[in-house]
Amino acid sequence: MIELSPSDWVAIRLTLKLGLYTTGILLAIGTPLAWWLASGRSPLRTAVQSIVALPLVLPPTVLGFYLLLLLGPRGWIGGSLEAIGLTHLAFTFTGILIASVIYSMPFAVQPLFQAFTALGRRHVEVAASLGAGPIDRFFTVILPLTRGGFIIAATLSFAHTLGEFGAILMIGGSIPGRTKVLSVLIYDHAEAMNYTAAHQLSLLLLAFAFLVLFIVYAVNRRFDTVRP
Repeated sequence: MIELSPSDWVAIRLTLKLGLYTTGILLAIGTPLAWWLASGRSPLRTAVQSIVALPLVLPPTVLGFYLLLLLGPRGWIGGSLEAIGLTHLAFTFTGILIASVIYSMPFAVQPLFQAFTALGRRHVEVAASLGAGPIDRFFTVILPLTRGGFIIAATLSFAHTLGEFGAILMIGGSIPGRTKVLSVLIYDHAEAMNYTAAHQLSLLLLAFAFLVLFIVYAVNRRFDTVRP
């Protein structure tokens, strides 16, 4: 039986909060970006796609390091904030949220890009010819026909956020209640040779990872079956 301490529950709540915030932001940013990549003709698309996919091959500690330089007290953003009387973003929840959004971006944009590419332009053009505006077309045509991509994008973004470690540790450190998420807490438990606690939390993330993959494959199978 898994027994969690109060500090474990604090880390779990913080991790879930980070996952929900990250997923919401990524869907808001990733949807128009993926649509532009799928339907636009700009010569910049290849460069933008490469930038979006960069976290897939970039070590998370590299991203975290440069974010620490940028958002810290001597960085361009962090220093500018301190110059106007605000605090820098290193070792804050906002800092790890920014890192999480950047590092999980391909897991939101890629499924949406594939869904929009498979959809094509025909349905949207027909709706436009019938007088539907952009917002109406999105909610009545695009969203229903690509909902599988949105489900996968949200699921992968949330799950990837829960398992992220390197970038968050670099920019956020290990501050209880502020930046110590589950992955960092597992590392702290292991470093302190508290293997029982590390094992229990690792089992939770392992079970969640299996559930996420099950959902993704089930959604893919379902929409592959109903797709004409």
